[in-house]
Amino acid sequence: MRKAFARLTLRLTRWHTVGEVPSAGILVGAPHTSNWDWVAMLLLMWSGGVPPRVLIKAEIMRTPLGPLLRANGGISLDRDNPGAVVRDLLAEAGRGEPFLLIIAAEGTRKKRDYWKSGFYRIARQSGLPISLGFIDGPTHTLGFGPSFMPSGDIRADMDLVRAFYADKGGIHPERRTEPRLREEGLATDRPT
Repeated sequence: MRKAFARLTLRLTRWHTVGEVPSAGILVGAPHTSNWDWVAMLLLMWSGGVPPRVLIKAEIMRTPLGPLLRANGGISLDRDNPGAVVRDLLAEAGRGEPFLLIIAAEGTRKKRDYWKSGFYRIARQSGLPISLGFIDGPTHTLGFGPSFMPSGDIRADMDLVRAFYADKGGIHPERRTEPRLREEGLATDRPT
């Protein structure tokens, strides 16, 4: 029922989908520039028949939207103390069942200097691939790109991510944050 509803909704709103829903991994949802991103990603996941798990900041989960978000895969995350949630997710990922977790790597809908690195750390700790999901308002396209296993070379891995997202603007391109992790610059920020 959800699959048919999602496909019909996407067709009626003239959004085009590309790629296949990954069956397991850490799915980066980017660019995250609008409140509608969650709705779009939910429809995309439903259209592919995959139940989503989405990390959502705890403040939103305490609003009247909380029950709706939880019923649709929302997982409350206290951004000041994420350890317990991440440990639970890693344990769940380690059970060997299909596991797909969606993370908005930008962490906010506003333009920032850096992405949050949680998606990368969780992928490394769980041994799951990073899958790249996107929404692009100017072309009315959303979908999935490549998946890759993080190598541990953050800069090289993020070069792959940057190349993929180079032409993806989100719903509000002016709010897009360039895919860059603070951890990438540590080696080059030190004086030689």
